[in-house]
Amino acid sequence: MTYATQQDLIDRFGADELTQLTDRTNSGTIDAAVIAKALADADDEINSYVATRYTLPFATTPNVVKRIAGDIARYFLYEDRATDQVTKRYEDAIKFLKSVASGGVTLGLDAANQVATQSGGPDFKAGDRVFTTGSPNQGTEGTLDDY
Repeated sequence: MTYATQQDLIDRFGADELTQLTDRTNSGTIDAAVIAKALADADDEINSYVATRYTLPFATTPNVVKRIAGDIARYFLYEDRATDQVTKRYEDAIKFLKSVASGGVTLGLDAANQVATQSGGPDFKAGDRVFTTGSPNQGTEGTLDDY
């Protein structure tokens, strides 16, 4: 299941715009396969950021993720013809996802959906010291105090 649906895109951006972006055969209708590909690509991009903080898939998709999925999918549908507004919305979505990944913002999901974090990092243990003051390996020259 994708974060956003074709109907979400229609509700947000209108059927006319989606028809123009997806109708590759001049049939005058929205091509559901083209929409599905853009939505899947948007999901993959979202997952690449949020997987560091949240267990996937979500039990329920937060509305903010649906909105962002729509903006990203729309940007992908425009391909190399994206308007300034479409590009700005995509860039804002990526900034938001980076903030989620860094922990600056949350998606409002409960703790059960969050990835367990490890604290501390790697643990190193050094071996015993070989040379210490008073060890039998200490030189016989004396110490600085003896001079």
